[in-house]
Formats: sequence, C-alpha cells, structure tokens
Amino acid sequence: MDFNSSLPHPAGVISFLDTDLYKLTMQCAVLKYFKDVPVTYSFTNRTPEKKLSREAFVWLEEQVMKLGNISLSPEELQYLKTHCPYLTEEYLDYLSEFRLRPREQVAVSFRPVGDSDLGDIHYDIKGNWAETILYEIPLLALTSEAYFKFMDTDWDYDGQEEKAFEKGMRLLEAGCVFSEFGTRRRRDYHTQALVFRGLTKAAKEAEKRGLTGKLSGTSNVHLAMRFDIPPVGTVAHEWFMGNAAILGDYKSATEEALSRWVGCYGPGVLGIALTDTFGTPEFLRAFSKPISASGEPVPQPKHRKISTADAFISAAKDFIKDLHPDKTYAEVFTGVRQDSGDPKEFVKLMRKFYDEQGIKDKKVIVFSDSLDIDRCLEYKEVAEAAGFQPTFGVGTYFTNDFVHKATGKKSTPLNIVIKLSSAAGNPAVKISDNVGKNTGDKATVEKVKRELGYIEKDWSEGDESARWGYEGDAATA
Repeated sequence: MDFNSSLPHPAGVISFLDTDLYKLTMQCAVLKYFKDVPVTYSFTNRTPEKKLSREAFVWLEEQVMKLGNISLSPEELQYLKTHCPYLTEEYLDYLSEFRLRPREQVAVSFRPVGDSDLGDIHYDIKGNWAETILYEIPLLALTSEAYFKFMDTDWDYDGQEEKAFEKGMRLLEAGCVFSEFGTRRRRDYHTQALVFRGLTKAAKEAEKRGLTGKLSGTSNVHLAMRFDIPPVGTVAHEWFMGNAAILGDYKSATEEALSRWVGCYGPGVLGIALTDTFGTPEFLRAFSKPISASGEPVPQPKHRKISTADAFISAAKDFIKDLHPDKTYAEVFTGVRQDSGDPKEFVKLMRKFYDEQGIKDKKVIVFSDSLDIDRCLEYKEVAEAAGFQPTFGVGTYFTNDFVHKATGKKSTPLNIVIKLSSAAGNPAVKISDNVGKNTGDKATVEKVKRELGYIEKDWSEGDESARWGYEGDAATA
C-alpha cells in the first residue's frame, strides 16, 4: 500500500487488523475463559463541546455497519501466525471465521441539542464478550474521523510525515525506546500511516547514526503488517474490569485476572501489567503473590525471535523456562504500564515495591498517559534514576496533532473512550489513579472503593477535558 499524501486514501476502517494488538490478545484470553459471557459497553465523550452534525452521524452510522463486511484475509492470518506466535491455534482458527455483526450488536443514535443540526452520539453495544470485544478501537477511530471530516475541516495532511520524523528524531536522539499507540483517537487512517512512515524513517536515520533510541513499533496490527514489523501492545483495563464483574469479588479479582493471563500465555509472555484498574496499591497486593497459588495451569510458550518490541510485550528471554513454584507475578512479569495519576509518584511507588519484594532484575515501566516529547524526556530521566528501563507508548500526540490552516492555531482531538460497562449482568467499573479517569456505575464505584480501602487521588495535570490543550491554543513544536 502506498501512503503518499497526494494520493486518494480510503475512508473508515479498511482492514480487520486495523485495531490495536491488545484487543486481539484479550480476545484470545476471553475466548479461553469467558467465551459466552454477555457484556455491554459504554461510550463517553470527555470533550462534550465537540458535537457531530446529522450529516456526520449518517456517515458514521454507515461506516459502523460496514464493519460487518470485513474479515481476516489469508495474508493477515499468516502474518499473525508468523509475528504473534503467542496467539493460540484455537484462537486463530476462531478468528479466521470470525465476523463482526454490527446490525445486531451495535446501535448508533443521534441526540440533537435543541432545534439545531448538532447533537451527541450514543453507542449501545451488547453481545457475548468474545464477539464484541473488537468494537472499541474501530468505533472510536470512526467517531474521530467523522468529526474531522465534517465538523473541524480546516486542516490538511501537509507536513504530517515530516512532523512525525522530527518528533521521532527528538526521542531517538534522547535515547528513548518508544512505540506509536495512536489508533483510537487518530484523525484518520491515512494520518496514522503518514505518521508511522515518518517515524520509521527517523528510526532508520537513528540506526545509521548509531543512536541508542529505538522505535519498537506500532500497536496498530495492520500498519505493523504493512511495514513488516511485530505489533506491540499490553493488556487493557477491560481484562481486569471483566474478570472483576464476573467474579463479583473485587478483593481477589486482580489476582484472578493475572492468573488467567499467565494461564493463557505462560509466564513472561505479554508480560507488561497494567496497574491502575482498581488503583495501583490494590494491584500490587496481587502482584506480590506467587503464581502457583492460583492453581491455573501454565502453558509453555512457543519459541520466537526476540525484537525491540519485547520491551512492550514479552520478557527479555521470551519466557521463564524453569519456573520456581513460588515465583511471584512481579518476578516473572517484565514490568508494568503507567496510565493514570502522577508518573513521578508512580516511579517512586514501584521502586519501593520491587525493593521490598527483593527483586533485583531491571524492570520495565511503559508510560502511556497523554504523552508528548517533553513528558517522555522528563519521565525517562526519573525512571532511569530509579533503576528502571522506561519505554513510551505515544498516541494522540503523534496521530492527531494538527493546526487550523486559516489561523495556525491548534485543532484539538476528541477525548473519547469506550469502556466495558457490564459483564454477566454485573456492573463493570474502573477506579484509576486519577479521579478523572474513573468510569462505570457510580454506586458500584463507591462500593468497590470502600471494599478495597481505596484512597482518592487527583493529579494536577490530569484534567481529562484538556488532555491535549484547548481549541485555538498556539501550536507547539
């Protein structure tokens, strides 16, 4: 596929693999443990001032329904078998026949504001977990694309590849290991492709110059296939939220979710743990427990070639061969992902935790919360000073960084999310390390906080309504 910005480009979602890796890895685990569990999802626009017109809604609904026409091609299946050998044979067989059914599983509605042509979008998503888990990424990407196709239209692609190259060079010259994580809130697919091409050019230049920084890849599986590299990713909040809602016991839910993850993939594989679903302190209580305590059978992973992507998805030695029965999750997981709250305080907390556990191995921290270049450089210094290997999943700052042509002022992204809202008939909630990211049924959120002894936290830089600045702000480098 040619990503030349002067050529026509397809609208909407063009491939089954135009999604993030963690949706596939979670679907694989869901298929193993929770295939027929009924679930629902909720949509939230944290930038409610950004609304769609009726024309935009009609286009969006049409694109959502077209998702039912997409299937996994033989080429895509072979790519997954080659680059993602941790995905089970049973799952790949399932995926080869899988089809989304949006006409049955997704209802898109338009809620007008007064008598105007503008309104809010609402999604009603329901079905079995294994069948509906893949909707999140394409629905978010399509919603963003609709807004910038019909509402905020004073922009073009000029300079996107060059801008990505410059951003990539700054990170690489500073010695950062980073990945592109921008599918969900991209301006459109073409933007993301241009950006990633700019980043790969920067990576080649860095390699030629002998720089220590590395581009580990992209979370977008389709782009990874087009550029012939492994996709990268971690587990998402959804896995922990679903396990907790199904189990109904939040004090043991995190340990159960970790146990099933290892039970699906084996120790050390896909070994970056997301810590903040019910607050990091609660996660660490489970993380410190031995794997053998769960009683979950542990598979032996397939051998594969190690790459830079392993800073995100796997242990340095691929998997733990001689697993001692008393090894803890903290010992066998490569590291953790920081996705809410104060990153500097998180580094201190993790250093204290690993020291108290007597763990001497150099662990990875993946930072992924609304990053830009300056934040990456700042967190890199803090993490390395504490003895960690920092890596960075940079998303919206790469794939939706535009200015208005007429004014040169910032054109800001939508801040939109889709989260699991129920599983097995029970509310699914997230209680993060920053109050602004809490989601789900309010009564259940408060109940779980009491059960877990959760202490409310609010980070001064965690304003979810202005994560990437304000409309009309001066453009930044």
